Amino acid sequence: MSASEYKHILRIAGKDIQGSKKVIVALSEVKGIGYNLAQVLLQSLKISPNIRLGFLTDRELGDIEAAIRDLARVGMPDWYMNRRKDMETGSNRHLLTSDLDFTISNDIEREKSVMSWRGYRHMFGLRVRGQCTRTTGRKGGAVGVKKVAGPMPGGPPGPPGAPKQASGAASPAAPASTPTITKEELSKESEKK
Repeated sequence: MSASEYKHILRIAGKDIQGSKKVIVALSEVKGIGYNLAQVLLQSLKISPNIRLGFLTDRELGDIEAAIRDLARVGMPDWYMNRRKDMETGSNRHLLTSDLDFTISNDIEREKSVMSWRGYRHMFGLRVRGQCTRTTGRKGGAVGVKKVAGPMPGGPPGPPGAPKQASGAASPAAPASTPTITKEELSKESEKK
């Protein structure tokens, strides 16, 4: 194939892909098509996965587009599809790009609206598929734990190495403190007399 027939950018399943990439890598860039699915797809269409995307003919590109739209036509087994036994239609489908995102968000909203256990887990941002959450998945703040600011309940700590005293007991070596009277208290007492 000559350089004049080379295409620099191609559009496959609504995504622009550079023509310099290998076909198998270029197909796996489309959301909903992984590397393995791309490999099986190219094998069934008898297209070499190692040639560059820009060198494909229009007929080969059309075959790839048609196969992506209807995987069952190519002979793809049902378990390769990402939407088996759809809730609305009951059929097996394979969703791509924005359709995949839209359907997943609708599924999550349906789970929330029927108040299923999975819906609750989605609502509170917790793990949905039965994972352990004791040590992982800690992305939020602490729940049910309050840090107390201020001194410890037993009073201020003494110097290091000093023996601890029971609370409420006066220390035997401490001198008795004399009460201090402020000027305001003195002036109030003198006015009373």
